[in-house]
Amino acid sequence: MSVDAVTLERLIAARPETVFSFFTDRDKWLSWMGADGTFSFEPGGGYRTRVNGDNVAEGRFVEIDPPKRVVFTWGWVDGAMSVPPGSTTVEITLEPVAEGTLLRLVHRGLPSPEACAAHQEGWTHYTGRLATVAAGGDPGPDDWM
Repeated sequence: MSVDAVTLERLIAARPETVFSFFTDRDKWLSWMGADGTFSFEPGGGYRTRVNGDNVAEGRFVEIDPPKRVVFTWGWVDGAMSVPPGSTTVEITLEPVAEGTLLRLVHRGLPSPEACAAHQEGWTHYTGRLATVAAGGDPGPDDWM
């Protein structure tokens, strides 16, 4: 395992096309992660979203390959965990499986073991919410807000 990366996999009971839409539609994105934000869902397009509390993430979309892959840069506007906006890369791949979709998330370029641990916890929390909403459920209010 890389010391500067977080990797996680999650099975989602929905087709890849459905899961993919939660990475390319503002309202769907905010249904699982974030309170508000602006997004330009195209390669080179930027985003800025208040994930929770006063924590604002910012970056750019690098690659959008429906319904298989989304890559975007990531970082925190307030410099949280020494991860400045756009300084790390998140790669999402969606693989069709009998049960729906296997989501694989790899977040590379994190500056420290502490940043890796915090982002592992964050992505575990938010991909859980994504799995619920993509399968047609209600994740409820984000208790991290």
